[in-house]
Amino acid sequence: MTQTKAQALGALGERIAARWLVRDGWQVVDRRWRSGRRDLDLVAIRDNVVAFVEVKTRRSVWSGGPVEAVNWRKQRELTRSAQAWLDQRGLVAAPDGAVYRFDIVGVVASRERVGVRHVTGAFPAFAAQ
Repeated sequence: MTQTKAQALGALGERIAARWLVRDGWQVVDRRWRSGRRDLDLVAIRDNVVAFVEVKTRRSVWSGGPVEAVNWRKQRELTRSAQAWLDQRGLVAAPDGAVYRFDIVGVVASRERVGVRHVTGAFPAFAAQ
């Protein structure tokens, strides 16, 4: 199956974000996780923090930065996806005092350079109803 340009750009951004996180001491435990309609770009762990990471990639910031593209609807969907990820693993509460949070990694990949912006604890979890 052939990828569209947008899909290829998204996959590139996810690879860049994963490398960025690993260099910062994170262990990426899941990439492009899917379950039905639910999906997560990256799930990373460092110390006692489990981060559900949404990656947004743009070629430029001409029409707005990638981080700002994660609106309240996307945040609600990410919360539901994170709950599905936890349910799939049988995790009800944070083990050993682990903290769950939502991060956003914005990637701007122009022809000249690549910029990465990692926003930790980008938004609080919604009730996933």
